[in-house]
Amino acid sequence: MTRTIVITGASDGIGAEIARQLAAAHQGGVALVLAARDEDRLRAVAGECEALGARTLVVRTDVARQEDCQRLMQQAVAAFSGIDVLVNNAGRSAHALFEDVQDLGWYEDLMRVNLWGSVWCTHAALPYLKAARGSIVAVSSLAGLVGVPGRTAYSASKFAMSGFFESLRAELKPHGVSVTAAYPGVVDTRIRYRGYNARGEEAGVSGLKEEGAMTVETCARLIITGMERHQREVVMTAKGKFGRFLKLLAPGLVERIALKALKHDVRPGRS
Repeated sequence: MTRTIVITGASDGIGAEIARQLAAAHQGGVALVLAARDEDRLRAVAGECEALGARTLVVRTDVARQEDCQRLMQQAVAAFSGIDVLVNNAGRSAHALFEDVQDLGWYEDLMRVNLWGSVWCTHAALPYLKAARGSIVAVSSLAGLVGVPGRTAYSASKFAMSGFFESLRAELKPHGVSVTAAYPGVVDTRIRYRGYNARGEEAGVSGLKEEGAMTVETCARLIITGMERHQREVVMTAKGKFGRFLKLLAPGLVERIALKALKHDVRPGRS
């Protein structure tokens, strides 16, 4: 039986790799609905997935627009008659010290992508996910479990996302819909370089140390494994798991560790 899986943020990075791995694993038994703003990149990813046997549908989508999220689910259902899995992966990064931010408008813009994009997509897909007793995946971040200096906007959006999906998980349990929240650490993608700086512009640099970054292939594999096993949470690194536990016992120490994760030569939010 073919499963229909909707993936937001599927044009690059983690979302694109999730699509490729699902196509390879299911050998024609999956229909992938690929959503993002860059239609050309989406079509390139779709071509790779089709070569692996998957059926695909490309839907240009800006998750910061509720009407786009609704249209995405409508087109998915029209093409494949239902939705079995929704992967809320679309997101944007940001690096800025709060004191350096003059105009908070981009904080709101970031929240519309990272939080509201997931909320709107989930709301539009929910009747179909309930009918299929399906699965929801929310790709959050370790910054959604432990506050990171220089990332007040990003952490706020990811903490909000975590709270929303934790509550939703309990609501949907009687309906047989699983909710998996994934918490990657630093992954070898370009998301941080395209995130906001203090002026609300594309940063062009990362404010975090990149040494030892997880490969996108490993990150996608862990997310898919968590989804298939209906895990509640996927905390991806030993450091992340330890940091979450340590936060309860020694929060001051966790703050010092978080500060050490910042580059010494790049002040967050400045390019």
